[in-house]
Amino acid sequence: MSKRLPNRYQALVEDLFFTSFKKGATAIAFTRDELLATADKLGIKMPKNPGDVLYSFRYRYPLPERILKTQPGKMEWVIEGAGRAMYEFRLVPINRIAPNESLVTIKIPDATPEIIASNSLSDEQALLARVRYNRLIDIFLGITAYSLQNHLRTTVKGLGQIEIDEVYTGIDRHGCQFIIPVQAKGGNDQLSTVQAKQDIACCAEKFPNLVCRAISAQFMDHSKIAMFELCLDSSGLVKTVEERHYCLVQADQIGASDLERYRFTSH
Repeated sequence: MSKRLPNRYQALVEDLFFTSFKKGATAIAFTRDELLATADKLGIKMPKNPGDVLYSFRYRYPLPERILKTQPGKMEWVIEGAGRAMYEFRLVPINRIAPNESLVTIKIPDATPEIIASNSLSDEQALLARVRYNRLIDIFLGITAYSLQNHLRTTVKGLGQIEIDEVYTGIDRHGCQFIIPVQAKGGNDQLSTVQAKQDIACCAEKFPNLVCRAISAQFMDHSKIAMFELCLDSSGLVKTVEERHYCLVQADQIGASDLERYRFTSH
């Protein structure tokens, strides 16, 4: 994870945190108005979208070192939504979603249209397109899935406004229907347990009659994609149900030995 971040973001979040921090605290609530008031107090010019400050620390960069030093062992501070324009610094067990480098890679014939591959504008959009055109949701979950909506922005009770990168619906051979939120990350962004939890909460609220199967996807390199199915355990922690790595290749790069291995492991 890159540590290059404007110093004003670091100063802003650090001041916001320590204004209310007390030793032993496990949650520190604040509002969007408090964020803006802190920026005004420090003479910090906010970006056009003030939420970019929080997004940066939720998904891209570590919190300031002074905040990290208050973390007890095996715990870390995260920023979570707590309602409309409301947030919390929350102390949670350290929990990472990261590819297991020892997993075997499965070769998939690349069905991405060349015009799409050559004109993708961002890592996230490129990843979502490759997942969609190569039907990786279907392959990974073993169901038939359909893209319902990109970048679903909505509000969730107790969380406030959220955005899901892409939402699929799906059905299996028994007729069971699914709602599938997809989190996609590329570049320096890390897969986030905070985003996974909010995606699952959104689906429970908006699609109560469908079975939620939360997916996270991450580029390992330009053609290799790690896929995770995630769930919440009884304590509310995000856990990995399944992980697979797929490499998108030309069809002639899949040899007889590959096909024999896949046939053996599919039973």
